Amino acid sequence: MRQFISNQNGLRLDKIIAMQYEDLSRTRIQKLINDNGILVNGKPQKASYKININDLIQVEDIEVKDIELKPQNIPLDVIYEDSDIIVINKPKGMVVHPANGNPDGTLVNAIMALCKDSLSGIGGQLRPGIVHRLDKDTSGLIIVAKNDIAHMKLSEQIKNHEVKKTYIALVRGVIKENNATIDIPIARSTKDRKKMAVSAEGRNAVTHFEVIKRYNGYTLLKINIETGRTHQIRVHMSHIGYPIVGDAVYSNGKNPFGVEGQMLHAQRLEFKHPISGNILNLEAPLPDYFKVVIQRLEQE
Repeated sequence: MRQFISNQNGLRLDKIIAMQYEDLSRTRIQKLINDNGILVNGKPQKASYKININDLIQVEDIEVKDIELKPQNIPLDVIYEDSDIIVINKPKGMVVHPANGNPDGTLVNAIMALCKDSLSGIGGQLRPGIVHRLDKDTSGLIIVAKNDIAHMKLSEQIKNHEVKKTYIALVRGVIKENNATIDIPIARSTKDRKKMAVSAEGRNAVTHFEVIKRYNGYTLLKINIETGRTHQIRVHMSHIGYPIVGDAVYSNGKNPFGVEGQMLHAQRLEFKHPISGNILNLEAPLPDYFKVVIQRLEQE
């Protein structure tokens, strides 16, 4: 069961669900509503129901409800931890939370073993403590909340664009501009529901990039995002003609380095601690495989 407290007023129920959970298609949302799988303050409502501020909205994800969530002793690279939050350097290849096709071996399974019962419940049964996500093949920093207060305050910071996220990416092609901003809306692809795409009908998405170094046929970038749309960096870079090396979804995935998955690393997070208010500036080093590719490019 996923749940959240509305900070909107007057939006249709189906609209706010689509905004909150980009992994749910319109068809899926409508089916959940028809099957009473979406509750507002404990009661089923129609798709046209107008949401009020502070409404508790619960979404039963029927497709994954039979997954048994269990702690697993999977090694984690802990960058920071206190009684309220834990920040992990997630390796490439690790899924954040259980879903169809990935019932275990996820970050959530590992976090449950590490933190025991000390995790926020706002994200729902299958997403304890999860405040934001990283794609399976994106490595780097991710924040996990240990209690509901920390979770809500962190979510508010993310909503208000107060969490500064810095990524490092290697893209195909040599970018001429030293820095630029991509401000193009993103929506779920109408051709493939597993993919995202640029669309005038989509939600606003803003990506800033700065060239770190140019190589023969490739460019190393520092990227900051104002918004956190699904696959945002990957979609934006592919759209402007510079797909991320190894991205099998938004490019042909081919590269001479033999890497699997996109070369995208969430290197730095800067945010206000949800309880103390202190500014945290945390950094995760580049993965070894990423360093090897850079060294190879340096030698060409």
